[in-house]
Amino acid sequence: MNPFVKIRRELHLIPELGFQEYKTQAYLLSYLKELSQDRLEIKTWKTGIFVKIRGLNPTKTIGYRTDIDGLPIPEETELPFRSTHLEQMHACGHDFHMSIALGVLTHFVNHPINDNLLFIFQPAEEGPGGAEPMLKTEIMNEWKPDMIFALHIAPEYPVGTIAIKEGLLFANTSELYIDLKGLGGHAAYPHLSNDMIVAACSLVSQLQTIIARNIDPLDSAVVTIGKITGGTVQNIIAEKARLEGTIRTLSVDSMKKVKQRIEALVRGIEIAYDCKAEIDYGCKYHQVYNEKNLTSDFMRFLKEETNINLIQCREAMTGEDFGYMLAEIPGFMFWLGVDSEYGLHHAKLNPKEDAIDVAIKTITKYIQFKGNE
Repeated sequence: MNPFVKIRRELHLIPELGFQEYKTQAYLLSYLKELSQDRLEIKTWKTGIFVKIRGLNPTKTIGYRTDIDGLPIPEETELPFRSTHLEQMHACGHDFHMSIALGVLTHFVNHPINDNLLFIFQPAEEGPGGAEPMLKTEIMNEWKPDMIFALHIAPEYPVGTIAIKEGLLFANTSELYIDLKGLGGHAAYPHLSNDMIVAACSLVSQLQTIIARNIDPLDSAVVTIGKITGGTVQNIIAEKARLEGTIRTLSVDSMKKVKQRIEALVRGIEIAYDCKAEIDYGCKYHQVYNEKNLTSDFMRFLKEETNINLIQCREAMTGEDFGYMLAEIPGFMFWLGVDSEYGLHHAKLNPKEDAIDVAIKTITKYIQFKGNE
């Protein structure tokens, strides 16, 4: 078995939520400490890890980032290495991401190139967000790369495929939580209460008008309410209700406009239903915007130096906090085909492991190309 497939399976056993990746960090550190330390420097930040490989004659630093957290999803696969952590799963491929990063890192520990390399093992990508605070660390200030790139598995593409585009790749995203508080009471006396179930239902309907009537039809945005909670039993009028959802936009201006409209509609609900409301935007992620020159250079490399099936894809409404890093450091992200019947964040996600070796070889060859320019 490919050693990095084995690593992927061992990491798949222990998915952990954002900033709780203690076993994952310990596993990664244990592996890293078995490597030659001659040119290796390792520093930790919370549950994340920075790994620098000193070059032979450096003129720049090339960065590569992987995320390390899992999701609060009970796994439904029948894999022999299915998650051992109750209600948690690597349902977004971060186990793949880590094993690929370790494969590339291991190669360059044993075969150093001219330039410095920085590998970032980032926690909390799924939430509450680890990229932005990692950028602000003293370690990043000291080791900040001149360029950075990353990948994300893509279940819809076959193994051997990479999909990418210049410019916007992933949307601006924001979580959305709205709490409504009225006056509860007996179901037989609705006139003596302020029913937050009714208020919440009205608000959900109004929120769906934002995209249809406030966003340019040639732009794209999404407001989705994925969860509503409220009330206690069938014969008590609900005093509280909570809406949980997400906002996705292809532009920063549209995100601002959507939030302005949400706030205006919520103020209207407060007046109409004589209640109090609070809005929390939770985690918000900056768009993933691929720098034009580096992206076109990578695409040209794939065409000329590899057998990869290159696809120029469209932008997606998915969110990724790697966008914060790309806002400060030139670079790009790409989709790696893994050919899974089930998609990202699905309890039965099962990517094909052949993609691990494809990714390691492709990224290694690209870094050798860039690091010896």
